[in-house]
Amino acid sequence: MVGRSVTIDRPRQELFSFWRDFTNLPQFMEAIESIQMTGENRSAWTVRAPAGQTVTLETETVDVVEGEQIGWRSVEGSQIETSGKVSFTDAPEGRGTVVSAEIGYVPPAGDLGRLVAKLFAAEPNIQARHELKRFKMLMETGEIATGSYYRDQKDNK
Repeated sequence: MVGRSVTIDRPRQELFSFWRDFTNLPQFMEAIESIQMTGENRSAWTVRAPAGQTVTLETETVDVVEGEQIGWRSVEGSQIETSGKVSFTDAPEGRGTVVSAEIGYVPPAGDLGRLVAKLFAAEPNIQARHELKRFKMLMETGEIATGSYYRDQKDNK
């Protein structure tokens, strides 16, 4: 399991509600192509893999504490065995919310396993930190900053 935290200048309940709707996750998690709800506590995730491949998995929501914590895990038969938990606590002195995420996975064997290992990055800590930073930007500003404008300007010169 890899764990990271970030402080976001938004109310705890707002952040919890946004994350609780898993269909919102592709807005800031780059590797996730889409999430479809398949039941009250189940969702089907399509995840981008290297070389234009996709991997699918079905998850179930577990250990939900309203306004405080959301846990999930893949169900039997998914291509990837994964689990995670995100918690939301009030930051000191009214400075927003501390969001802590723990994500773990066990890739399958063979070629698919090698793709999944690349997908989740050689260093999972980097990926977890990156996704939380993107979540922070989205929730505080309504958008995720990229360097694309500057790259475009450079390319046009």
